[in-house]
Amino acid sequence: MFRSIKQWCIGALSMLFIVGAFDSFAQVDGGALFKAKCATCHQPHKDGTGPKLFHVREKWATGGAKDGSIYQWVANWNVAAAADPYAKQVSETKSTAMNTFPDLAGKTKEIDAIFDWIDSQPDPAVAKADAPSAVGSAAAVGEVEEGGLSWVWILMGVVFVVIIMAVGGVRRQLENAAREHDGQSVNDDLSFGQEFRAWAWKYKRYVGLGGLVIVIALIVSLFLSLYSIGVLENYQPSQPIEFPHDIHAGKNGIDCKYCHNSAIDGRTAGIPTVNVCMNCHKQINGNDATQQEKIAKIYAAAGWDPVKQAYTGKTKEIIWNKVHVLPDHVYFNHQQHVVAGGVDCKQCHGDMTKMNATAKVQPVTELNKIEGNVQLTKATLTMGWCIECHAEKEISAGSLDSKGSNYYNEIHNRLLKDRKLYNKFLQDKKITVKELGGWECAKCHY
Repeated sequence: MFRSIKQWCIGALSMLFIVGAFDSFAQVDGGALFKAKCATCHQPHKDGTGPKLFHVREKWATGGAKDGSIYQWVANWNVAAAADPYAKQVSETKSTAMNTFPDLAGKTKEIDAIFDWIDSQPDPAVAKADAPSAVGSAAAVGEVEEGGLSWVWILMGVVFVVIIMAVGGVRRQLENAAREHDGQSVNDDLSFGQEFRAWAWKYKRYVGLGGLVIVIALIVSLFLSLYSIGVLENYQPSQPIEFPHDIHAGKNGIDCKYCHNSAIDGRTAGIPTVNVCMNCHKQINGNDATQQEKIAKIYAAAGWDPVKQAYTGKTKEIIWNKVHVLPDHVYFNHQQHVVAGGVDCKQCHGDMTKMNATAKVQPVTELNKIEGNVQLTKATLTMGWCIECHAEKEISAGSLDSKGSNYYNEIHNRLLKDRKLYNKFLQDKKITVKELGGWECAKCHY
C-alpha cells in the first residue's frame, strides 16, 4: 500500500503546506471589506455621512435590537427596519439612506470580520492625548485575536487527506490482486496522475460531459458577474465645502436649476460657480459659529471680505470631488430630458429637499418611493434602467402638440400622415419615449 515512505512523507508535507496556504486565504480580511464597502460613509471613531461604527454591535445589543438584526441591517436596512423597531429607529437618525449589500446577506462571518477590524482600531483622539504612553496603552488593550482555522483543524484535514489516499492505495492493491487472479497484467509503477488519466479516458464520454457543464457554468458565472461592473449606488464622497441640499432646496425652496442652470440649456448640469453662491451669501453670513466657519470657505474661494463688503481679488480654487461619471460610450443630455422631456430632477437624483448631501445614484427602491416618479425595477444608472424608463415615461397624454412645444410639431405632423400608426400609438392613451424612437441604439451610443 505504501510503496514509498519518502513519497508519502513528501505528499503529507505538501498537503500540510497547501492546507496552511488555504487557511491564509480562508481568513476574511475585515479591513479590506470595510474599505471596499463602508469607508465611503463610515469611520470607526468619527461620525461622517454615516455614524461611527466603533463597538456598534454592543450598542445595538444594549439598545434592545433583536438578535441578528444588525447583520440583516448591513445586508439590507429596509428589511431590518421592517422587522426590528430598533433598526427602524436607527434608519430615522440620518436623512440619507444606507446602501444595501445583498452579497453580504447571511454572511455573518464576513460582517463580524468587518466589525472586529473596526473594534480593533485605536481612537486617534485618545492616542494623541496619550502619545507618550501609546505603546503601553496599546499593550494594555490587548492583542487582536487572529481568526481563521486553528492548527487542530489543519492537522485533522491532513489526516483526512492521508486516509483518503491510503484507502485509494488499498483499492489499487485489491484491483491488482483481482487482475492477477484473472491472469491480466499488473503495472505497480502507475502514479495516481497516470491512473486518473487512464480512468478519465475509459469514461471519456462522462468526463467530457462533466467538463462541458463545468466550463459552461464558469462562463455563465463570469458573464453574470460582468453585470455588476460599474453598478454603484449611493456613492457619496465628501466635499471641501459642505452643501446641505435639505436646507437650500428644502427649507429655503431654492429650485435645483437656479444653481445647476446649465441643465436647462446644456448637456451637463455642472457645478455652480462660487459667484452663484455669493448671490445669496453676500448677505447671509450664518446664524452660528459652525455655519460662519463653512461660509468663510466660500468667501475665501470668491475673494470676498465680509468686513469691508468688497472683493479682494485674491481667490482660492475649490477642488470638488467628482460624483457623477458616465462611461465614455454613453451620451446623456440634461437639456433633452429636463426641457424637452419634462423629467423632474428627483426621477434620477432623488428628493434633494430631504437629502443633506448628494449621492451618485439612489437605489431604485428609494427612487420608487418618491411621489410622481416613474416606477422602475432595474439597477439605477444601468442600461436596463434607462430603456425601462424610456418604455414607461409618458411624453404627452393624447395629442403630441398638447405640450405646446415646437419640439414635437414635426413628429406630430409625420404621425398625422399615417393614421394607422398614429392610432396604434394612442391605444394606451399616451405617447412614450420608446414609441418616438427612444430605444434606438444611436440615441445614446454614437
